[in-house]
Amino acid sequence: MTHTINDVDIAICGAGPVGQALALLLQQQGYAAERIALYDAKTAEQAEQDARSIAISYGSRQILQAAGAWPVRATAIQEIHVSRRGHFGRSLMRAADYAVPDLGYVARYGDIIRPLQTAISNKGIRIQRPVSVSNIEEAADHVRLTLSHADTGETSHVSASIVIQAEGGTFGDQEQRSQRHDYQQTAIIAHVNTDAQIAGRAFERFTEQGPLALLPQEDGYALVWCVRPEQAEHLLALDEQGFKQALQTAFGYRLGNFIKTSARLSYPLGLNAQAHATARTVAIGNAAQTLHPVAGQGLNLGLRDSMVLARALTRHLHDTASSDRAAALQAYLAERQADRKLTIRITDSMARVFASSPDGSFSQTLLGLGLGALDMVKPAKRMLAEQMMFGWR
Repeated sequence: MTHTINDVDIAICGAGPVGQALALLLQQQGYAAERIALYDAKTAEQAEQDARSIAISYGSRQILQAAGAWPVRATAIQEIHVSRRGHFGRSLMRAADYAVPDLGYVARYGDIIRPLQTAISNKGIRIQRPVSVSNIEEAADHVRLTLSHADTGETSHVSASIVIQAEGGTFGDQEQRSQRHDYQQTAIIAHVNTDAQIAGRAFERFTEQGPLALLPQEDGYALVWCVRPEQAEHLLALDEQGFKQALQTAFGYRLGNFIKTSARLSYPLGLNAQAHATARTVAIGNAAQTLHPVAGQGLNLGLRDSMVLARALTRHLHDTASSDRAAALQAYLAERQADRKLTIRITDSMARVFASSPDGSFSQTLLGLGLGALDMVKPAKRMLAEQMMFGWR
């Protein structure tokens, strides 16, 4: 039998944290650096200058460490305070309760990318930028990618044994997948400062319209405030003083007064997920599941994808038959099924309570009671904390 000699063994479409972590893990586990290639539409400078705030779990830190891309410039979270606005009941999770130094971290996207790109460069793994993958054609013995080069306007082609789609985009820009739900919510993000900051403590506060998260970051907090679209329009139109007052009313005075906010950005929220693989292609990270930001699980689930996929592909490193490569991808899907389903179920259920229920509804009341009960039911609290930190991996 004649086998095609492809340009690369592994082609990764998307050089974000998930794609780069996968490339590094594959190289560490035996794949030759020159046989791995990444393609991304952004320049390296654009990626490094991205100031979005990202939640990293302690388990994701372990994955980044294994990939050789830690430390990351980040603010540690030692405690997470969960409460519901206007109701009794709250839960407090502490890193010390779970024998870990931190529950998680808050970092800017560019600060996560920077050590990954340094490690990629040091290992000799190729990243082509700015390049868009405009077409993917799968054959029996290869996958042919059509690449559009933004800087030159040229088109080129590359053949790969396996193609991994790791470029997901945001909910509003994606094609519909098999599991899709528009929550009719908008996330407002900003950096805010208070006059009574509590070092290392993050807050998840459930309001009548959705969760309001304040994550410790640098000299203040990264704000993610989920509200209905009409409320988002109102909040975005306010001047800084009006926005601070609205935020104070929604959050309360646990951190004293809000004294400063940055410019605000917003994006629509939805669930868009589909676990799918062919004989030679598979999607991971945001390309496989876009989640509501409640509990901050998006990147963390994607990094667990990269770790498990690297392990599955490494087991089949020396197999040459296409059926064996297909088996590796199907094994990956099977290994990820439990973690994906549970994480999606948790975030989707919590989001729907506020997205589709009237303010003060019975379902919202039940969730509030559940939050209060967490501190009394220690095993349930530990299971939730460990799922958020480590997942099923």
